[in-house]
Amino acid sequence: MPQPQLLIFDCDGVLIDSEVIAARVQCEMLREEGIELDAADLAARFAGLTWPAIVERLSDETGQRFSQAFMKLVDDEIDRRLGTEAEEIAGAHEMLDRLVLPRCICSNSSAARLELELEHVGLWDRFRPYVFSAADFGRPKPAPDVFLHALKVFEVTGDQAVVIEDSVHGVSAARAAGCRVVGFTGAGHSYAGHADALTEAGAETVISRLADYPAVIEVFADWQET
Repeated sequence: MPQPQLLIFDCDGVLIDSEVIAARVQCEMLREEGIELDAADLAARFAGLTWPAIVERLSDETGQRFSQAFMKLVDDEIDRRLGTEAEEIAGAHEMLDRLVLPRCICSNSSAARLELELEHVGLWDRFRPYVFSAADFGRPKPAPDVFLHALKVFEVTGDQAVVIEDSVHGVSAARAAGCRVVGFTGAGHSYAGHADALTEAGAETVISRLADYPAVIEVFADWQET
């Protein structure tokens, strides 16, 4: 395998423990629409998808349709809570201190939300201007578009990039872009069988602590093509 030249991070559920916050808001407001869902189950099933994609799947399952006004109301409340309640994943800053390769973020979240939550936990300046929202560069994950954009910006091939992802949809997108993938299960929405699901989607290895990520990159760099 080629030497790693670029490290690509998902944001929600990898750098920021935000998936569980979003799921709680979504469940609270869906309950007002007559749909009862458990936040942990919703996060496990839909982590990594955009809110419109989640709504589309729920509509297919329940036959219920949701207005644009409702969807915006949910998004606004998620933004409000992320701006006050979101916390970094334990060890994020220390992990970044140990990495020397170029890095960026590729996320399904909007550019505005990414800046809001990354600023809140003090990570914005550690990535900007290389914070890419799928909404700005094509289709959302599980499509590979946002990863392909990052590869183009940094002028590397997929097998020179290592992506860390917490969702099956994100792993699938990264693999479709030709990237190597590390799965992550250290956020609050992790569930039984999470690591196995990420492995089945294409992650080469799975970690539950960000502190272990620099060592994984070193191992990847030491692997020789056979």
